[in-house]
Amino acid sequence: MTADWRAILAATPIVDAHQHFWDLSRNSYPWLCDPEPIPFRYGDYSALRRNYLPPDYRRDTACCRIVATVHMEAEWDRADPVAETRWLEAVAAEHGLPSACVAHAALDREDVAEVLAAQAARPLARGIRHKPAAVSSPGEAKRGAPGSMDDPRWRAGYALLERHGFSFDLQTPWWHLDAAAELARDFPATPIILNHTGLPADRSDEGLAGWRRAMGRLAEEPNVCVKISGLGQPGKAWTLESNGPIIRDTIAIFGVERCLFASNFPVDGLTARFEDVVSVFAQAIADRPPEDWRRLLHDNAVRVYRL
Repeated sequence: MTADWRAILAATPIVDAHQHFWDLSRNSYPWLCDPEPIPFRYGDYSALRRNYLPPDYRRDTACCRIVATVHMEAEWDRADPVAETRWLEAVAAEHGLPSACVAHAALDREDVAEVLAAQAARPLARGIRHKPAAVSSPGEAKRGAPGSMDDPRWRAGYALLERHGFSFDLQTPWWHLDAAAELARDFPATPIILNHTGLPADRSDEGLAGWRRAMGRLAEEPNVCVKISGLGQPGKAWTLESNGPIIRDTIAIFGVERCLFASNFPVDGLTARFEDVVSVFAQAIADRPPEDWRRLLHDNAVRVYRL
């Protein structure tokens, strides 16, 4: 590997399309504040039980030219999801970050219309994330479960996104992407941004083959794009050998115009430094022209999140 990728990376402005802030001394996040931890894909997450604010993020990302960020809802107390959006406005006014946010609204709750209207009134809000019901392995996957993307009540809430011009951030394992493809086709005016590369946690040949098939099916829907993030593996280093093929396969499947770089910091800080995450991404795309770097690291996120 030549040093060329380092020079291109240094010259490329970056929009981090998926990051989190929290102030645990002021606000309630049950998964971070409650004494009993939840099951978590990276295992022990006790290191996250501390405040993480723009000065912390800027310290972690000092290696790069971060010009904007998109804050992803961080599972704030679900009793008042709009409060997180209002708090982020104050954070942005003080620190200049985040540049936009993806807010939360429970799509199958009775008050979903009111919550969506309130979120839409906030200037930072660009879209909504509500994780649909999912199972833990491909063998358990079935269609039509309550709270899933097939659930009529959930879909009724989803149908309201279009009236507010909201996109939808989808976090679900790849074995539910058949339902996601139908959702995208049934609501073509609502952009879907798949989170964390479709969660390819199983790196066996069989697991990756299933992931590629599912990603290919979803990529057939033109209103879907994907954030390349969340590729950490517990107890393993974040390397070009482990994550480079997934980065390249994702770009090949979705095309350079529909892929966005994202860090998922501080969560992915459990498995890697920011410098590791971005340098592996850069090395994985090192053979691409500078205009592709600009799309993947900056322009696509600006377009998708209307920055």
